[in-house]
Amino acid sequence: MKNTKRVDCDILIVGGGMAGCGAAYEARYWGRKLKIVLVEKAHIERSGAVAMGLSAINCYMGMRWNENTPEDFVRYVRGDLMGLVREDLVFDIARHVDSTVHLFEEWGLPIIYDQKTGHYKREGRWQILIHGESYKPIVAEAAQKSVSEVYNRVMVTHLLLDAKKRNRIAGAVGFGVRDGDFYVFRAKAVIVAAGGATHIFRPRSVGEGAGRTWYAPWNNGSAYALLIEAGAEMTQMENRLVVTRFKDGYGPVGAWFLALKAVARNAYGEEYEKKYVEEQRALYGNYVDAKPFPTCLRNDAMLREIKAGRHPIYMHTEEVLDTKEKEELGWEDFLDMTMSQSIVWASQNIDPKKRPSELMMSEPYIMGSHATCSGAWASGPQDIAPKDYFWGYNRMTTIEGLFGAGDTIGGSAHKFSSGSFTEGRLAAKAAVKYVLDHPEMPEIDEAQVYELKNKVFQPLENYEVGRNQIVSGTVSPSFIYPNQGVIRLEKIMDEYAGGWGSLYTTNEHLLNRGLELLLMLKEDLHRLAAQNFHQLQRAWELHHRVLTAEAVIRHTMFRKETRWPGYYYRADYPKLDDQNWHVFVNSRYENGEWRIFTRPVYHIVPW
Repeated sequence: MKNTKRVDCDILIVGGGMAGCGAAYEARYWGRKLKIVLVEKAHIERSGAVAMGLSAINCYMGMRWNENTPEDFVRYVRGDLMGLVREDLVFDIARHVDSTVHLFEEWGLPIIYDQKTGHYKREGRWQILIHGESYKPIVAEAAQKSVSEVYNRVMVTHLLLDAKKRNRIAGAVGFGVRDGDFYVFRAKAVIVAAGGATHIFRPRSVGEGAGRTWYAPWNNGSAYALLIEAGAEMTQMENRLVVTRFKDGYGPVGAWFLALKAVARNAYGEEYEKKYVEEQRALYGNYVDAKPFPTCLRNDAMLREIKAGRHPIYMHTEEVLDTKEKEELGWEDFLDMTMSQSIVWASQNIDPKKRPSELMMSEPYIMGSHATCSGAWASGPQDIAPKDYFWGYNRMTTIEGLFGAGDTIGGSAHKFSSGSFTEGRLAAKAAVKYVLDHPEMPEIDEAQVYELKNKVFQPLENYEVGRNQIVSGTVSPSFIYPNQGVIRLEKIMDEYAGGWGSLYTTNEHLLNRGLELLLMLKEDLHRLAAQNFHQLQRAWELHHRVLTAEAVIRHTMFRKETRWPGYYYRADYPKLDDQNWHVFVNSRYENGEWRIFTRPVYHIVPW
């Protein structure tokens, strides 16, 4: 058995991305004397979705210049998510996010100013341009200075509940991905700020490009699996995200559409986005009139063109790069955050000044921080949350003392980097109050810890016992490798749960068969084998992916409508049904059984 290291603290933060960094900074501000510990699977300096950098901050109100209000933002997010968002959570982020951005600037993040207005230079209504290649290291420095200890290269695999009070958090366990040490963290409050999920659905980039996805490929759904297994209530796990990006490199399109005013056309030179509005209105109601046009409906229009054989779809970059300033903006958009797109263009002899470039929709992602809102059901802020949405502490899940931020919290889309950091701050402030109100240290069930330790390292044992039975290459009668499990998972989800291979379409029969195959895979996970600690990490990433995928299938089966066309379609229920399904679909996983149910949607901001 590996060495066991025990760490006691007041607040444990799981995940060192933007939300985790926000939690670290704010927890220290309010909890000056508390012991605050942050655990990160990679290294905090370059971890999370902002690891490569960003060219824009996508959530900024500009209230000091009277540009937008939190109410404006709620209306935008609600319209983009076809009416279903937790407006209290969205409003709460919107009213605080500007102060977060001002902190970033104080810490050294170069934000671009508009020379004419003296304001931050806008890319769109909610976006401001930055020189953001070093965005994450700048933010991480503030977080590292705030916490008592940072444990880099430690993957958290399970949360622990109090031995005496089963619905109270007690900490977490995990292992060092470099040295294999087993960690037992005991904490009075835990903030989960881990990542959403890629590689649940089969990516478009396969073979030698299999690691290339739009959303961070190392995000494996820990934000959800940790909470699901602990018994927390989840919401909107069916609301996966599909993004339109430059083909193969997954390069961003926002700056090209919003700042450079480029247009997308089908292969015959037609602007197609508004062609289908009346057909969309017949199926999806008056949400088609939202301003701006909802993201999922833009995808839907593109899919209609593809099904009609009028693709490729092209972004006409050659029409907008008519000045040196615009050309620099276009290239810097990639160099700040998606350098691989520049490499793709070079390798395919594409000069964006001379010819257009293909657009394509990605595989689905499960996340709670972008234009979608999967995640945990959490308490809102006391001053604005409806009674059904508040139970004591802001961003606390249905497990006492367990908080979330960023991808972890459901119902609040369009956080992006600044909003995720802000939500981390909100969760941390509430967590500090919780710790001050509940200063007693929880009691850990040592029998559970011993059981989990054996379980965590079982894949190493499986390999040692079974490696001499390998038939050829990686074929073994006694175990499977993590990558084999991922490929199997991706195939199931792509073909049965609405991946790109099925044009994002599913139905009850497909979902039932997909669930059957997924449960067979779930049964096989105890036979996972790991040759080393890196493969052990991959094994537990697969565990988290499979549990997240199961939540996605079960939620999708329960919602009998097509609420987000362009993200996924229920072919057996092709219409949006506000009369019966203007509700949140929620779930709890307890003792190996799922319970799926609905929660009401309250609109606190006038339409």
